[in-house]
Amino acid sequence: MQLRLLFSVWLLGAASLGSVAAASGSWAIPATDEGLPGAGPLRRAEWFRQLWEERRSAWAGQVAADQGAVVFLGDSITQGWGEDLGKAFGALKVANRGISGDTSRGVLIRLQEDVLALHPAAVVLLVGTNDLEEQAAPAVIAGNLRLIVAALRAHRADLPVILCKVFPSSASKARPAAAIRALNELCAGVVKDQPQVTLLETWKPFADAAGDAVAAEFPDLLHPNAAGYAKWAAALRPVLATLGLCETEADSFQVEPGFVSLFNGRDLSGWKFQGGEAFEGKVRSSDQRYAAINGRLVVTTPSEGSKLAQLWTVREFPRDFTLRLEFRATPDADSGVFLRGPQLQCRDYLIAGPFKNLVKYKPQDWNQLEVVVVGGRARCTCNGEVLDEAFQVPPTGPIGLEGDHGQMEYRRLRVKEG
Repeated sequence: MQLRLLFSVWLLGAASLGSVAAASGSWAIPATDEGLPGAGPLRRAEWFRQLWEERRSAWAGQVAADQGAVVFLGDSITQGWGEDLGKAFGALKVANRGISGDTSRGVLIRLQEDVLALHPAAVVLLVGTNDLEEQAAPAVIAGNLRLIVAALRAHRADLPVILCKVFPSSASKARPAAAIRALNELCAGVVKDQPQVTLLETWKPFADAAGDAVAAEFPDLLHPNAAGYAKWAAALRPVLATLGLCETEADSFQVEPGFVSLFNGRDLSGWKFQGGEAFEGKVRSSDQRYAAINGRLVVTTPSEGSKLAQLWTVREFPRDFTLRLEFRATPDADSGVFLRGPQLQCRDYLIAGPFKNLVKYKPQDWNQLEVVVVGGRARCTCNGEVLDEAFQVPPTGPIGLEGDHGQMEYRRLRVKEG
């Protein structure tokens, strides 16, 4: 209660301070910490003061042009992606609001003018690594992240926020793996009960066995290169697509002769919860977990971190059949396909397992799953690579899709019987 009250008081003050700053044309970092929100380090080295003021004053002249953009907010890792983020998201309107050297408290202080003034379509947030270099405790950084999320929600209750876990680095950069892990674990608490916030697993795809960055993607063990940015973009793209911000074109795929679609691409007709009524004509399931979005059947990321859910076809399949579908997983996502009842694991295989040695699996891209059921056994493959030669299935039953953690998308679900 006290935290919310303090935040409300600060929010009113921040709006006033932002108006004063805009009117005076001064975008300098505050000279002292007095009266500032949050806690922890706020950098004031001369190079940082200059960069802070230069970038923020330049952005002040772009407010009108950047209205409604997806704002990428953070430090040098974000700044280094470039103003157009390398056009990684096609025609998506973006605004890069990264400042090299910034901390979570610095981001909090500049939130009103640099982000909220743009009335963003969504915010992608990655910050905290510089706090760790300054020896801030993970709990202090998480507290600032809570205030940032609260400010974004106060601006617009349903404003989508993608909170990215802090990338791995190295103890040689004063960013040891244990500290980054501790901070990332606290991030889960920040998003809990915040359905407008998606926590994106952006540590595991980059970390080596010791939990540090790899030089192939982070040459200085801190900043990503082109390959690192491409991997980050791939992790973000499915979530941005689920928010309706990219990949909005219709799917032109046509089912093969003899196959019948199990998903019409528009709604959840033909699907239901076990023991419940079918979601005929419904775009979302009753718990909002499953959604039909631009030709994809999406199992969304639960704000609780992990939450089991099961969606089933209305009809059963007593005859031999071939099931084909494509799936795309966010990093470390865990789902599954039920075959007349038993579950075939369908995950971000290389991270979540149990099939971590697949060579044809494409992380954060579309993969084809094929299941051929003959009698009581199913041959299951991913992109032609065998998952199970003889997966046992009962004589009849429906087909289902599980949700656990992370986001999973399915498309082009079709079946041929006999």
